[in-house]
Amino acid sequence: MTSNLTTKSPRLLSLDVFRGITVMAMILVNNPGSWGHIYPPLEHAAWNGCTPTDLVFPFFLFIVGISIPFAMETKKADPSTHMTLMLKALRRAVIIFLLGVFMSFFLNWDLSTVRIPGVLQRIALVYLICSLIYIKTGYRVQAVLAALFLIGYYLLMTRVPVPGGTAPNLEPETNLGAWLDRTIFTSAHLWKQSKTWDPEGLLSSMPALSTGLLGILTGTWLRQKNYTSQTKVYALLGAGILLTGLGLLWNVWFPINKSLWTSSYVLFAGGLGMLCFMLCYWLIDVQGYRRFTKPFVVYGVNAITVFVVSGMMARAMGRIKVNFQGDKASLNTALYDTLFTPYFSPINASLGWAIGYVLLWMAILWVMYNRGILIKI
Repeated sequence: MTSNLTTKSPRLLSLDVFRGITVMAMILVNNPGSWGHIYPPLEHAAWNGCTPTDLVFPFFLFIVGISIPFAMETKKADPSTHMTLMLKALRRAVIIFLLGVFMSFFLNWDLSTVRIPGVLQRIALVYLICSLIYIKTGYRVQAVLAALFLIGYYLLMTRVPVPGGTAPNLEPETNLGAWLDRTIFTSAHLWKQSKTWDPEGLLSSMPALSTGLLGILTGTWLRQKNYTSQTKVYALLGAGILLTGLGLLWNVWFPINKSLWTSSYVLFAGGLGMLCFMLCYWLIDVQGYRRFTKPFVVYGVNAITVFVVSGMMARAMGRIKVNFQGDKASLNTALYDTLFTPYFSPINASLGWAIGYVLLWMAILWVMYNRGILIKI
């Protein structure tokens, strides 16, 4: 997650780096110069399947989970602190949730159509519930709950008929999760591109909890003092390979699908997330290669801030009108057509804009980091 969800005790540099890489990837894929010209790996899978872009959000939730033991383990040992920890988790979750709703509301200013589910909203929900589970249970219970959430979701989606007479199915508009979202939120408050279902819907947050719990189990393992760093690396390597393989196997019956956050997707993305984090951990914290880390750290320690503000800035640039080539155009279009489209092919101009946006925020975050500005919730 962000620095506000991590600990003030000794922290893993590799976790900040992995968080930073993940947020950079989120901003890259969210801000192409043209949505009509995108390299396939930078697009989401149309439905079933998985692209590199589909791994970014589960990696983020996995990081949220890893951060929780580092933030809470010491205080968790004293039961008298549990209520304080839970109230802090609730406060942070509410703030993150409201930030997500505000991002949907920003420059639309219409509460009757504001999207209620969303990326930050799911992060808030997963952070809160996983924190409560972590505070009140041990790793065995956490592992069992992670498995039960995955199995329970599989059974709900594939065995329970959809109210209204529709058989269980995994289609976008007619599955049980889509029905639940329309029932609770109404179509007016769902994802604008569909209005009939939401990729961050309520029911699919159930397996997303398992993504967070996988992170918690990883963070708890890393906090163990009875094992060497090398042993921890080997264990993460083995677990990551196992989870990835199990996800591919389950894909045969329950397809890997980000929009549904299927159980196979949780295992597949969680396994790959564990392997990527293991590589960062081995390279940075075990082997000590740290000279290259600062560009990622500046993103990692202000992750929520840059995600929110960069999203708001992108929307604002799309709304601000300027005179351009004798006509009115958005500031976004004017800059894009001036700085990129004359010099690159359409698809490379689109990628160049996205990279430029990432570098712009890196420069801003670099200054903030050098001045010790870490915006916490």
